[in-house]
Amino acid sequence: MALDFLAGCAGGVAGVLVGHPFDTVKVRLQVQSAEKPQYRGTLHCFQSIIKQESVLGLYKGLGSPLLGLTFINALVFGVQGNTLRALGRDSPLNQFVAGAAAGAIQCVICCPMELAKTRLQLQGPGAPRAYRGSLHCLAHIYRREGLRGVNRGMASTLLRETPGFGVYFLSYDVLTRALGCEPGAPLLVPKLLLAGGASGTLSWLSTYPVDVLKSRLQADGLRGAPRYGGIADCARQSYRAEGWRVFTRGLASTLLRAFPVNAATLATVTVVLSYARGPGLAQPSSL
Repeated sequence: MALDFLAGCAGGVAGVLVGHPFDTVKVRLQVQSAEKPQYRGTLHCFQSIIKQESVLGLYKGLGSPLLGLTFINALVFGVQGNTLRALGRDSPLNQFVAGAAAGAIQCVICCPMELAKTRLQLQGPGAPRAYRGSLHCLAHIYRREGLRGVNRGMASTLLRETPGFGVYFLSYDVLTRALGCEPGAPLLVPKLLLAGGASGTLSWLSTYPVDVLKSRLQADGLRGAPRYGGIADCARQSYRAEGWRVFTRGLASTLLRAFPVNAATLATVTVVLSYARGPGLAQPSSL
C-alpha cells in the first residue's frame, strides 16, 4: 500500500508538470469577459501568455496543486481502494461508487487548492500582484473572508469531482478489461497509457460545464464587485449573457491536457513500481 501511494504521488507530480500550462489557458478562457475577450482561442491564449509573461506565465499557480498533491493522492487512492474492498466485489458499478466516494472526500483539499491556483493564474502581467504564492493567497483570503472564503466553490467542486472520479474509475476499469491489461501482457504500458488517457478525457467531458461554473465562482470578485449569488445564479447569468457555448469555453485546452496528463501519471506510476518491485512490469494496483 505504501509503495502504491508513493508511486501515485510521483505519477501525480508528472501529471501536474505536463498539464499545468493547459490548465492556466483553460482558466483564463473560462473567466474572460464576453464583451471584451482578451483571447481568441486556445492557441492565441498560449501565444499571448508566452509573449507577455514568458513560458513561466503558463506555470502560475503551480505551487498550489503540487502542495496538495500528496494529500489528494492519499485520499483518492486510499478511499477508492478501501471502498472497493468494503463493497466486496470488483465490478464496474462498484468502481464507479468507489471512485465517486474518493472524489467527494478529496474535495476538502482540492477546493482550496484550486481556489489559490485560479487566483494566481489570473494575475496578469504589469498589474500589482496581490498574492506572492499559494500559501500567501490562501492566508490572504482567510484573513478577509474567513473559512467560508477559503472554501469558495466547494459545492461546485463536489458536483464536479464526485461523478467525475466515478466516471474515471469506471471507464478505466472497463477499458483495462477490454484491452487485456493483465501483468505480463504484451504492450502493457501502451495499453495503460491509452486506458488512462481515454478515461481522463471521458471524465472531463462528463462534468465540464460544472468546471466552468466553479472557475467563475472562484474568480468572482477578483476584478470588481462579486456578480454571482451561487451555482444556479452563475449558470443563469452565464447562459443569459453568452448562450450555451459558455459551458464549453476552454474545453479544447482541457481535452488537450487530459490525455497526456493521465498518460504521464500512469506511465510514471508504472515505472516507479517496476523499479521498486524488481524485474517485470508492475501494474498500479490502486488504479
